[in-house]
Amino acid sequence: IVAERASLILVTKKENLKTWQGRSFSPDSAPKDADGGSAAPISPDGYFLTADHVLSRMEGKNVFVFYGRGGRFLVNKARVVWRSSQADLALLHVPTKTPYHYEFTPGDQWLPEGTEVIHGGVSTGYRSGKGKLSTSLAPEGAFTGSRKFKIDIPLVPGDSGGPVVNAVGQLVGINSAVEFLVPLETAFFVDSECTRPNTKQIMNLIQADRRRNRR
Repeated sequence: IVAERASLILVTKKENLKTWQGRSFSPDSAPKDADGGSAAPISPDGYFLTADHVLSRMEGKNVFVFYGRGGRFLVNKARVVWRSSQADLALLHVPTKTPYHYEFTPGDQWLPEGTEVIHGGVSTGYRSGKGKLSTSLAPEGAFTGSRKFKIDIPLVPGDSGGPVVNAVGQLVGINSAVEFLVPLETAFFVDSECTRPNTKQIMNLIQADRRRNRR
């Protein structure tokens, strides 16, 4: 489920990536000014969630989404619909169908500490083992905005913005950051931080954007 929804973000001054795409996305020919991260498709009509800090240097640049479909990546220039630096979330839209997408875990469902999860960040998502929630998530009725939570899976740069999913492939939240304690010369992993959006708020943003753009 995660592999067929693999998605990533690239931020660059280039107007299109046809040259790079023609070279099968060879690292040697990648745009030299590129920033990026991971993303999660959340609708059948081109809406993606990512971490807001992935877009921190997007001013004057273009944002592209690479969406995995049928064993290959489709590349589209993205439009930023909404950003929240406080929540570290951003909602993007690309003009293409996205049949492989995530459904959120139900908003009225309690997700206890220890719930098994994996993550789909493009840097380590296919090499990391199973993990679990290190903090519990109460039903959405108990909070109104987005919330931070922890998972016990180490993340690296490039994983930010990727999906955190439960054992049946439902979307729990979005990768945000990895935490290390650094006592003197030795660093050791604590927990990775992720964000659970208020799903009603995200769906309302999508519906409003569809109306504005008549989709």
